[in-house]
Amino acid sequence: MAPVLVVRGLRKRFGNFEAIAGLDFSVELGECFGLLGPNGAGKSTTLKAALGLVEPSGGSIELLGLPIPACAREARSRVGVVPQNDSLDPDFTVAENLLVFGRYFGLSRSAVAARLDELLAFAGLEHKRDARIDELSGGMRRRLTLARALVADPEVLFLDEPTTGLDPQARHLMWERLRQLTARGKTIVLTTHFMEEAERLCDRIAIIDRGTLVALDSPQSLIREHIEPQVIEVTGDGVAAWSHDSAPSFAGRVELVGETAFLYCCDIDTARLACADAAEAKPPLHTLQRPANLEDVFLKLTGRDLRD
Repeated sequence: MAPVLVVRGLRKRFGNFEAIAGLDFSVELGECFGLLGPNGAGKSTTLKAALGLVEPSGGSIELLGLPIPACAREARSRVGVVPQNDSLDPDFTVAENLLVFGRYFGLSRSAVAARLDELLAFAGLEHKRDARIDELSGGMRRRLTLARALVADPEVLFLDEPTTGLDPQARHLMWERLRQLTARGKTIVLTTHFMEEAERLCDRIAIIDRGTLVALDSPQSLIREHIEPQVIEVTGDGVAAWSHDSAPSFAGRVELVGETAFLYCCDIDTARLACADAAEAKPPLHTLQRPANLEDVFLKLTGRDLRD
């Protein structure tokens, strides 16, 4: 099957600033594809370019076999979008928001009404059918925005940081809804700052930084390729001296970040020895031993410096 989205040599300049600097990737039918990167890496600009909302400075994009931006309007008629901001109409009820949005896609009122119960059930908002938007919690609004994106039964969903600002319960419910969509064969392209979210949901992940692709693979493959399997976080008085004198004998790589030392170990036995050594330091140091995860990969490839 042909890829749903193909991006080749994509570039986008804003004046002298190059937000995207030659990006290449493709998204396969039925997969959940993640775009990860620090603030300003080019994630949202890439999504906007793929939807034909910004004009590329170079390169090519095909969405559902259609050239973008030349056929962007036609492609968008087959796509659902969940933006960072909900943009729900506060003057309408929950049900009315779905009905009105369906009209933007040229659907008749009766066609949308026929799907209304299904969409409300999917969002878990049956009991809020006649509620105003200001009566909904943040999690309810995000679920309604997702349901709204599904009004025209799109082939592809673009989600820009879909769970930002949600509490853990609402986030997990949103993840469960997104898994339901991929199980039904929907293709999802999402950006997120939550590494756990990307690791749980995405079949493949593209990590971008400063508008360029730095890694692309499944979450598990990225972890295996870029990070030692065991990580120890060590804190306490004297951690700087211990990380300089003792930690290198246990770890393949040591990072001191503020008052925490991160030890990256090649096997669990060596990690346990490092924990025991830290516990015997004077004064004893506190340790947390854990498997490597996607956040470790992200920080290694993009750095720990803050991005504004």
